[in-house]
Amino acid sequence: MTENQDLHGDVAGLLLAAGGGRRLGGRPKALLSHRGRPLVEHAVAVLRAAGCGRLHVVLGAGSDEVRGRARLDGCVLVDNPDWADGMGSSLRAGLASLAGTGARAALVALVDQPGIGPAAVARVLGAYEDEKSLVSAAYDGVRGHPVLFGAAHWAGIGETAVGDRGARAYLTAHEAEIRLVECGDVAEPYDIDTEADLSHLE
Repeated sequence: MTENQDLHGDVAGLLLAAGGGRRLGGRPKALLSHRGRPLVEHAVAVLRAAGCGRLHVVLGAGSDEVRGRARLDGCVLVDNPDWADGMGSSLRAGLASLAGTGARAALVALVDQPGIGPAAVARVLGAYEDEKSLVSAAYDGVRGHPVLFGAAHWAGIGETAVGDRGARAYLTAHEAEIRLVECGDVAEPYDIDTEADLSHLE
């Protein structure tokens, strides 16, 4: 067990992996190949290496194929039938799946950011204090992912997470409460959104 797992066992990793890759010809992002395996496997491995012992993975586009092709043993798989409505619906589904689990915070990561590795995730995880925590990775001072939401914030996020904006509106409204953790020296926060972005994958 890592030090982070020992100290932060009440923080669940929440991976949003439901996107349909509209600008990638409709290829589910979770199934893009990276280092010989589906991208969702890579993202799960990053969260585990950083110290997230409990993992919930939100699936949407191609969910049956993801379940068949990706090795996601030990993860709670959450189906989001409304995945086409955008990231907000996946965030709501993921947070709802944590209700009653004993988790006091959720560390939210995106499946299409392979440039963010365990070092950045561990920094954000290490800033967790309690269920009121609100922590975000920053890159040259600009807020990015992953983001840690204490359970006290989940209801408010659920009310405001719509479309592809995710928790942006909630974070903007609570900006003074956010603890920023600089990660620009250990990670690159690019997204895999377009054909050109596929060059980042190995």
